[in-house]
Amino acid sequence: MTMMTPQQLDQQEDEVMLVPRSDLVDGPQPLVEGPQPMEVAAAESNGTVENQASDEPQASHFTWVIEHFSRLNMKKLYSDIFTVGGYKWRVLIFPKGNNVEYLSMYLDVADSATLPYGWNRYAQFSLAVVNQMHNNYTIKKDTQHQFNQRESDWGFTSFMPLSELYDPNKGYLVNDTCVIEADVAVRKVVDYWAYDSKKETGYVGLKNQGATCYMNSLLQTLYHVPYFRKAVYHMPTTENDNPSGSIPLALQSLFYKLQYNDTSVATKELTKSFGWDTYDSFMQHDVQELNRVLCEKLEDKMKGTVVEGTIQKLFEGHHMNYIECINVDFKSTRKESFYDLQLDVKGCKDVYASFDKYVEVERLEGDNKYQAEEHGLQDAKKGVLFIDFPPVLQLQLKRFEYDFMRDTMVKINDRYEFPLELDLDRENGKYLSPEADRSVRNLYMLHSVLVHSGGVHGGHYYAFIRPSLTDQWYKFDDERVTKEDMKKALEEQYGGEEELPQTNPGYNNTPFKFTKYSNAYMLVYIRVSDKDKIICDVDEKDIAEHLRIRLRKEQEEKEDKRRYKAQAHLYTIIKVARDEDLKEQMGKDIYFDLVDHDKVRNFRIQKQMPFNLFKEEVAKEFGIPVQFQRFWIWAKRQNHTYRPNRPLTPHEEAQTVGALRDVSNKAHNAELKLFLEVERGQDFHPVPLPEKIKDNILLFFKLYDPEKEELRYVGRLFVKSSSKPIEILTKLNELAGFSPDEEIELYEEIKFEPNVMCERLDKRASFRFSQIEDGDIICFQKHPPSESEEKIRFPDVPSFLEYVKNRQIVHFRTLERPKEDEFCLELAKNHTYDDVVERVAQRLGLDDPSKIRLTTHNCYSQQPKPNPVKYRSVDHLLDMLVHYNQISDILYFEVLDIPLPELQCLKTLKVAYHHATKDEAIILNIRLPKQSTVGDVLNEIKTKVELSFPNAELRLLEVFYHKIYKIFPINEKIENINDQYWTLRAEEIPEEEKNLGPNDRLIHVYHFTKENAQNQVQVQNFGEPFFLVIQNGETLADIKIRIQKKLQVPDDEFLKWKFAFLSLGRPEYLEDADIVSSRFQRKDVYGAWEQYLGLEHSDTTPKRAYTANQNRHMFEKPVKIYN
Repeated sequence: MTMMTPQQLDQQEDEVMLVPRSDLVDGPQPLVEGPQPMEVAAAESNGTVENQASDEPQASHFTWVIEHFSRLNMKKLYSDIFTVGGYKWRVLIFPKGNNVEYLSMYLDVADSATLPYGWNRYAQFSLAVVNQMHNNYTIKKDTQHQFNQRESDWGFTSFMPLSELYDPNKGYLVNDTCVIEADVAVRKVVDYWAYDSKKETGYVGLKNQGATCYMNSLLQTLYHVPYFRKAVYHMPTTENDNPSGSIPLALQSLFYKLQYNDTSVATKELTKSFGWDTYDSFMQHDVQELNRVLCEKLEDKMKGTVVEGTIQKLFEGHHMNYIECINVDFKSTRKESFYDLQLDVKGCKDVYASFDKYVEVERLEGDNKYQAEEHGLQDAKKGVLFIDFPPVLQLQLKRFEYDFMRDTMVKINDRYEFPLELDLDRENGKYLSPEADRSVRNLYMLHSVLVHSGGVHGGHYYAFIRPSLTDQWYKFDDERVTKEDMKKALEEQYGGEEELPQTNPGYNNTPFKFTKYSNAYMLVYIRVSDKDKIICDVDEKDIAEHLRIRLRKEQEEKEDKRRYKAQAHLYTIIKVARDEDLKEQMGKDIYFDLVDHDKVRNFRIQKQMPFNLFKEEVAKEFGIPVQFQRFWIWAKRQNHTYRPNRPLTPHEEAQTVGALRDVSNKAHNAELKLFLEVERGQDFHPVPLPEKIKDNILLFFKLYDPEKEELRYVGRLFVKSSSKPIEILTKLNELAGFSPDEEIELYEEIKFEPNVMCERLDKRASFRFSQIEDGDIICFQKHPPSESEEKIRFPDVPSFLEYVKNRQIVHFRTLERPKEDEFCLELAKNHTYDDVVERVAQRLGLDDPSKIRLTTHNCYSQQPKPNPVKYRSVDHLLDMLVHYNQISDILYFEVLDIPLPELQCLKTLKVAYHHATKDEAIILNIRLPKQSTVGDVLNEIKTKVELSFPNAELRLLEVFYHKIYKIFPINEKIENINDQYWTLRAEEIPEEEKNLGPNDRLIHVYHFTKENAQNQVQVQNFGEPFFLVIQNGETLADIKIRIQKKLQVPDDEFLKWKFAFLSLGRPEYLEDADIVSSRFQRKDVYGAWEQYLGLEHSDTTPKRAYTANQNRHMFEKPVKIYN
C-alpha cells in the first residue's frame, strides 16, 4: 500500500469531530516505534473474544476491559492475544499518547518476531473506545492494511484526545475502567514473490518510485489506448535527444518498454523529463490533475508535427451553457470544450443519475433573476447540454469533496454504479443540445476503471483495464499485472459498505460491516463506432528507427549487466592501491586510514587465473615489471581501521586468484584488496625491493601543516621494530622537505570510530615498546612555537583530526522562508547546545544567545518540524541534525525578544483585537504564565489597546475559516488553547448583548459568496463574522438597517447585497418582510456551521494573514510538469 508520506512521531494527523455514531475515518498510520515486550507488569484487564469458533473464523469481535486505567504508568500496553483467520492478533495502546496529546491505538501482529521471512497478511479492522454512558458517542474508526515485517502494526496515533478520554463526565472512563473493542476480518493474500506478470498476462507493470502509483495507473490507461500510443510514437524525436530532458522521447521509451520488456518498467526517466526531483516522487498527487497537465503538455509538444491535434481528436468534447428567458424571447449560449467530465457521486446512485444532475435545469427567479440585457431582470432557465462527446470519454468521479460542516476535504465512499455499456443517447437524447449531430451514435464501452484505495490524506491507486474490450479484465497495480473477472473490475469498485458473513450465527450480534475504501475514481469509455480506429494495431514500424536502435542498445547493455552479474561467481574483483592513490586522496577525499578503495584501479579477473599471471596484467597496466612488484593484503582491525597487514608469500602468489581471495577475505565477497609496494630509484624508475625480514615493519607517514590546516601523505618506510623514532627523524624531515635538524612531533593515528584516537609517540621508546606494527600510520608536524599556538585553530594533529571528524556545515534558515538559506556556519557535531546558539548569535550580532530559538528539520517533508527545540533539551549538534536514520544539515532559527528559558514558562497567544468603531484589527502577542486564564488574557489586552469607553467588557472568540466556533469562558486555562490552527479574536461585548430579553436571540452573521460549479451551489465564506441580537417578530428590513449601520456600507453598495438563512451550507434567501427570528427556532444548535444569517456580496476585503492560521508545515504541491 502506498501512503502519501510516512507519518513520523513528530507529526499529528487531522482528527475527526466527535459526533454521534461517527463513521468518519482518519488516515491510519503505522506505529513508527516498533512494539517491544512490556517493561512492567500488565494492568489488570480481561479480554474476551466473541464468535471464536473452533475452526478459527475469518472475522471476530474482541472486547478488552482495562481496569484502573488512570493509574497505568507504562508507556504502552498490549491486550491479550486473540486469533482471527488462523493469525494471532492483539491491540496495542499508548494510554498517555504516542508522543501526542491523544490516545494512540493500533492493531498488532502478535507473533511478528517469529514469523518466516516475507510473511504478510491483509486485514480490515475497526478499533473503538466504548462510551459507557451513551453508546451513540462511542468513538469507532476503521481501516484496512496489509501487515508485513516492516509494518507489523497499524492504526491511529491520534485516536481521541486524552482530555476527552480522562474526563469522568464524558463516559469513556467509568469506575476508572476503559472498554476497548476490535472487529477484525482477515483475508488471504496471494503470494506474488515469484509471480511473472508477462508470463501470466502478456503485460508488464510500472515500478513505483515512492508515491507514483497515481501516475502509474494513468500511464497504463493511456498506453492501452493504442491510437494514443501510436501518436506518441510518431512525435518527432532525434537520436541526440536525452530522455531525461525530453517528454516525448521519455514517453516513447516508456511505451516501447511496456510493449516489449519482459519485466516491470521504471518511470524515473519520465519523471526527470517532467523536471521532478526525488521529493516530487514521494508526493502523491491527483490523477485527474496529472491527466490534464500531461495532456496539455503533450498537446503543446504535438503542435507543428504530423500528430498535431491527436489529444483533441481523442478526448475533446463540447457542451453548451445556456440561459433562456421564460417570459421574453431571449437566450444566451456559450460553447465550451472539455477533455474530461467531473461527475457528482454524492446523492447519485450511478453514472446516469450524475448525467441527469449535470444537465439539470436551474430556475433563476425571485431575488436570483437573470439580467437579460435590454429586457432587464427576467425569470429564466439555466443549464448545460452536450453538443458532442469525444471518442474516448474520461469521467472523473467526484470522490473528494469539501465538507462545509467540518471545513475539510472528505472522501465520498458511497456506493456508485457504472455500466459496462453507457448509452448517452438515452431517452431521446436528453443530454444533447439542439445542434448536436444526431447521426453519431453515442454508445460507449467501458475500457478502464481507475481505483483509489484509502482516505483523503493518502492511499493507493491502481487500474482495471480491458485492453481489447473483450470480457477479460486485467488489474495493473504498479509492478504487478493480474487477470481479473468482470465482478472485480465493476461491482467491487462501486464503493459503499461491505457486510461480512457472520461466523457464528448462534450469537445475536450485529452484522460485521466495513466501509469499502477502495472504489472507482476515474472511468474511461470508448465509443463503439470508433472502437476499430482507437483499438488499432501498433507495431515496430510505428516506432522511429533511432528509437528502436537506442532502446535495443539499452536492452543489450541491460543484458550485458545481467550476464555480468550472472557470471560474477566466476570472477574476482581485485582492487590495487598504490602510493600514487594515497598521495592523490589524502587531505582531499579522505583524512583517516590510507585510501578509499572504491577510487583505485580495479581488475576483473577469472578466479582460475594464477596470481602470477595477474601480476603480468599489472605490469602492462602500470608499467612496473613483475620482479619489482610486492603485494600486501589489507586487513580490517578490531578497532575498525583498514591497513596493509602483510605481504603475500611466494606460496600464495603461486595459487589461483580465487583461492587467494578465499584465504584473504573471510566475508566471501567478490573483492580482493591489495597494496602494491614499489621501490623507486633516483630517476623514479622501479628498483629491486628491500628484503622483508621479520624485524622490519612497514609504516606509512602523513604530514600535518597547522598553519594551512593541511594533512597529506608523504611516503612509507621500513623500520626495525627494535629501533626508535628518534633514529628516523632526519629521514622524515627529508620526506617533508624540512631541514635535517627541524624539530618535529610524532603521533600515532590509532582509530577514528566511534571517536578519534591519536596519541603522541614517544621518540625515545622503541617501536616494539610502543606496539607499532606493519601498516601503522605515523602523523608528524613541526613543533609549533608556544607563542603562535593561540593564533592557530588546530595546533596539533589530534586537534585537527578531531575537527575533521566532527565538522559539519549547517545551513540556517528562518521559519518564514524555510526553503532559503540565510547563512551557513561550520560547526562541530559534538558542539553543545550552548556552543551552537552562541555561534548563531555571534553571526547575527546578538549579545544574548538565549534569545535564539532553534527548530530542527524533517528530512521526509523537507520542512521544519512542528515543535521548536527546547532550551538545552539536547546535548549536542548531532542530536539536532539526526532524523531517524538520516542526518540533516539544516536548522531553522528565530530571534526572540525575551530569553528562551523565560518564554518556555509562558504561553504565547496571537490575538487579533477588533476595536468597536475602527475597521483595522490589531495583532497582539500576549504572553502570560501557562496557568493563566482567559480573564488574565483579556486584562492584559486592556493594557495594550484603546477601548471605546474605560470599563468596556471584552471577550475572546475562536474563529476558523471566517466562522465563530467558540466564546471562551473567562476562567478557562490558556495552556491548552491552540492559536496555530485557529484565529483568536478579542472584541468588546456590545451593550445590547449584555441585556438580552426573553424573546431576543443572539445569532451568527457571516459574509459569503456563491459559486455555481456544474450546477452545484458552493458557498464560500469570507470576511469577519460577527454576532447580532435579533428580536422576536423583527423583519429582515429592520435588521438590514442595523447591519448597514454596524458595517458602515454605502447605500449603492448595500443595495446589491442579498440576505439568506443558511443551514448546513444551503442558502434560503429572505425577503424584506420575512420574520428572521422564525428561522432560528432551534435551541440545540450543535455548532456555528449549522445555522447563520448570510450576507451575500462580492469579496472586496483585503486578505489578512491572520484570518485563517494554517499549519505552517503542511502543504500540498500542485502537479507541475516543468519541461
